[in-house]
Amino acid sequence: MYKIAAIDLDGTMLNKYGAVTDETKSAIKQTIEKGTDVIIASGRPIDSIKTIAEEIGSNNYFIAGNGSLIYDIKNDQIMYEKFLNKQKVLEIAGICEENSISYNIYTEETIIAKQLKHNVLYYYKENLKKEEKNKTSITLVEDIIDYIKSSDNNKFLKITICDETKSIFNSVLRKLGTVSDIDILDVSHMSRKTIRQGTEDVDIEYFYTEISIKGADKWTAIEYLINFLNIEKEEVIAIR
Repeated sequence: MYKIAAIDLDGTMLNKYGAVTDETKSAIKQTIEKGTDVIIASGRPIDSIKTIAEEIGSNNYFIAGNGSLIYDIKNDQIMYEKFLNKQKVLEIAGICEENSISYNIYTEETIIAKQLKHNVLYYYKENLKKEEKNKTSITLVEDIIDYIKSSDNNKFLKITICDETKSIFNSVLRKLGTVSDIDILDVSHMSRKTIRQGTEDVDIEYFYTEISIKGADKWTAIEYLINFLNIEKEEVIAIR
């Protein structure tokens, strides 16, 4: 029997509307009742995962920011972290600005963005169906670089980069490849999400990648948790 089941959210646990179906909740409940700890492992920020963890009855740990941190739910605190610092974020943001590509910056508490586009639009639409306390925090700013420079924060989970045009997207990826001490998520396909516009479903598609500090990934975070809990790798299953 597995002691831990680490499950991704978007495209795995959540349906195309960003919801956990009753069928999925029932399967998770049965898994937990059999003694397996279900742990969310997602690229989302803390508050966005907290509400889903509560909804499915997962009350021990979760992994946020694609492995940038592990959150101890019972003690309401971060137990492991690997963050981008302000200098590195500004370097990456500068490249994005110079190439006029859409990007968003994730902190522990919020997503910093200029516009409601791409993945941020998806979260915004998802928020419309949630109570205020359960919403994913989105901070819209006029100038991301100025906002980061004036912020006291020096801990950033990740940066997401999105564009509908493959040539522009790939050009920026090549330039980001010159930045030291970061990991760039290798995504070779378009991200597809469904949002609700009035009474109709509308699909949005865009090329997408994530940038984190070197060495921050879901499996490294899972390995930390395995060692912390003193269990074997064979007792863990990851579903993505």
